Amino acid sequence: MPKCCSKPEIDRRGILALAGIGVPTALAGLSGAPRFAAAAEQSTRPQTPDEALAALKEGNARYVNAAELCVAKPSKQRANVATGQSPWATIVACADSRVPPELIFGGLGLGELFVARNAGNQVDTQTIGTVEFGSAVLGSSLIVVLGHSRCGAVQAACDVVTENATFPGSIGPMIDPIVPAALAVRDAPGDFLANTIRESALRTAARLTSASTILSDLAKADKIKIVAAEYDLETGKVDFFEEATQGSALFTKG
Repeated sequence: MPKCCSKPEIDRRGILALAGIGVPTALAGLSGAPRFAAAAEQSTRPQTPDEALAALKEGNARYVNAAELCVAKPSKQRANVATGQSPWATIVACADSRVPPELIFGGLGLGELFVARNAGNQVDTQTIGTVEFGSAVLGSSLIVVLGHSRCGAVQAACDVVTENATFPGSIGPMIDPIVPAALAVRDAPGDFLANTIRESALRTAARLTSASTILSDLAKADKIKIVAAEYDLETGKVDFFEEATQGSALFTKG
């Protein structure tokens, strides 16, 4: 597991230049923001998207096999990351209380994951901006859209499709972006909810590049990788589906 320690600060402009995208107009307002220091030792921090993905897979295996050992020790890490951060992976996860990314990926410590959570692991303007910031400014090379089994938000979208269900307040509009995924797999073989969870995660991963020039350019330059995945509440295992950076991510169960 990567250990947190201090290293010289990394200028955000340098990160953007390395990515080959310059300093986008959308980030120009950050010129007065603090510089961001790396939070992980260069020798242990994953250096590429593939290394980051391998680290998450190894961490999840550790969690599945010996979850009691996956306990971070933040008291030893706080001082090292107090002045800056350099997360090596970004997780777009569901707000479900049973799906804490740092824990299910092996008890990762402070400063390692950049996490955005909401019901149904969707991406609106705020979430896309968060993910852009994580990759273009902080240097996160891997983005994972993490669905999970028995997701209540996805179940609600399935109920909209099968029962014409309605929901009060802002819950209905929150669910709306998931409905197209449910419609796409309604007639597919297998479990409707499970298929929709997977399809929604794949579509959301694809949307990150279709809706963001920053992320699209980084992906085309092989500076980042975007994948979809699903966490199983019962087994604790994370199933990584496939890379999903371009176009439609329609899921057809084999």
